[in-house]
Amino acid sequence: MESKAILKYARIAPRKVRRVTTLLKGKKAGDAMISLKFLPHRGGKIVAKVLRSAMANAEQKKVAEPEAMKIAKVLVDQGPTMKRMKPRAMGRADVIRKRTSHITVVLSDE
Repeated sequence: MESKAILKYARIAPRKVRRVTTLLKGKKAGDAMISLKFLPHRGGKIVAKVLRSAMANAEQKKVAEPEAMKIAKVLVDQGPTMKRMKPRAMGRADVIRKRTSHITVVLSDE
């Protein structure tokens, strides 16, 4: 059986989150939580929150022991981008792109 959790519209660029998620694929959920706790990246806290939610979903559905489940998939998709303007010299403007992410964590008991 599988357990899944999705976080949509996280205010962090997908590129920064993918740097963290590449370390997690194939690990057990308990080990992944420990490694995320000690990462210096901001994306680590966000992914840990989603992983904790997936583990809670597994416990709620009584699928398996959440600590022993493996991380089957971690997807980080790009969400909508907020565009802001920054004034520059001589009446011009630069576009600032504030990117968002959709993070999906899938746990499997195999």
